[in-house]
Amino acid sequence: MMRKPFAITLDPGSSLANHTGNWRTERPVYLDRLPPCNHACPAGENIQAWLFHAESGNYEAAWRQLVEDNPLPAVMGRVCYHPCETACNRGQLDSAVGINSVERFLGDQAIRNGWKLAPSAPATGKHVLVVGAGPSGLSAAYHLVRLGHRVTIHEAGPYAGGMMRFGIPKYRLPREVLDAEVQRILDLGVELKLNTRVDKILDSMHAGNFDATFLAVGAHIAKRAFIPAGASAKILDAVQVLRSMEGEGKPMLGRRVVVYGGGNTAIDVARTAKRLGASEAIIVYRRTREKMPAHDFEVEEALQEGVMIKWLSTIKQAGESTLTVEKMRLDESGFPQPTGEFETLEADSLVLALGQDVDLSLLEGVAGLAVADGVVQVGANMMTGYAGIFAGGDMVPAERTVTVAVGHGKKAARYIDAWLRGTDYAPLPKHELAGFDKLNPWYYADAPHTVQPVLDMVRRQSTFDEVQGGLDETNALFEARRCLSCGNCFECDNCYGVCPDNAVIKHGPGNRFSINYDYCKGCGLCAAECPCGAIRMDAEEN
Repeated sequence: MMRKPFAITLDPGSSLANHTGNWRTERPVYLDRLPPCNHACPAGENIQAWLFHAESGNYEAAWRQLVEDNPLPAVMGRVCYHPCETACNRGQLDSAVGINSVERFLGDQAIRNGWKLAPSAPATGKHVLVVGAGPSGLSAAYHLVRLGHRVTIHEAGPYAGGMMRFGIPKYRLPREVLDAEVQRILDLGVELKLNTRVDKILDSMHAGNFDATFLAVGAHIAKRAFIPAGASAKILDAVQVLRSMEGEGKPMLGRRVVVYGGGNTAIDVARTAKRLGASEAIIVYRRTREKMPAHDFEVEEALQEGVMIKWLSTIKQAGESTLTVEKMRLDESGFPQPTGEFETLEADSLVLALGQDVDLSLLEGVAGLAVADGVVQVGANMMTGYAGIFAGGDMVPAERTVTVAVGHGKKAARYIDAWLRGTDYAPLPKHELAGFDKLNPWYYADAPHTVQPVLDMVRRQSTFDEVQGGLDETNALFEARRCLSCGNCFECDNCYGVCPDNAVIKHGPGNRFSINYDYCKGCGLCAAECPCGAIRMDAEEN
């Protein structure tokens, strides 16, 4: 809600509305600033633009704006860790806009209503190979086909989705949601070849006569740790456990399950174990909660579901039905050190969740390609050292999240398109950031964040039903309207109403305003009273 602006209206012909002469030291300038949510989004979404459509109730227009950058909004609305909300200026006023929940609502609306997209460019005659049908590969394929290129995905597994399917449990991402958004991409003309492993990338490129390749192989190889163990000790890896959940036979973990690790995968395995009937699911982590890489809300949900966590602990030995755990302490630098104090845990199985690596064997024999720390080195254009071979997602140095991977796919597609056309792609320069200090928050009433519904605890512990519910239309509309439109004019008319000189010219809905500098004194009232920081006072040039 906005305060009604105080308006002073002067007839331009009045003697009080004289030209200002040459004594003005500053002049107001309308500008667009970069919203912090847009700036923080790894997928490069124009969040403020689609929220604008959503708050008007035009959900299809909002969705179409959203999928210009991200083809998986219903997935992202469930699994993204929403750094956009951490950056949201509204968080300094009351609480951040629930961007992620509105994105999920729009994605679900699209699935429910069967909204489709068509390629937006004529065919180029170029053929691109995408290796891997995970988030990065699907994103690249989507953007490339919309740019007019023919795209074929080679996926080693039996289903599309990559780590979205084999690394994220169903209680976080229902498979019918994932399948619907994958199918929409395929409906654009993307060819998907399942159970098609690429052993040598150059051989595959030559055999298929591909003009370029995007490598998007996920991190499916579990890291191991040396733990002395008896022959009868049951030790599994987290990726193996989560992948087996997609098959007919569920993993046999037993009644007492210990998970070794501190990331989101460790949390997912422990919560999965509880749902499979484990009476005890214990996470052993060598550091404190503050240092745990798993996201805090996931840790909290796991604790609510009965998962136990032993902080500052490490596993020293595994037996047939027991584990030896050593307690750790933090030294002066905060690094865990052994104490020599041990305890025994009863355990039917031990699951290692210590991170994953990428299988890079397909790159053997590729000249000029650099690998460091288990990932492929790429330039600013996402291309490897071998011309025509690009890479993204888990294969390159970056944070390993679905959102980052989707952003890599879009970025790579634009550079691949330019490379195929023999041109250069240059991203548009970014506007200056619209920080909280640029806003006038007193114009906005408190409107607390809408809380999404959560599945009841009994079903959370015994079924794989989705834990987090979505917003209904009323709540989604309310949440979208909490957006402050940081840095961009939304035509509230404040500048028009407060100008004492009738110097603000109103151009009608959607066309914003301009300044008649013949009448403007440079008093700065318009800039001072702009709620969203879309007016800047610039020094007058002599």
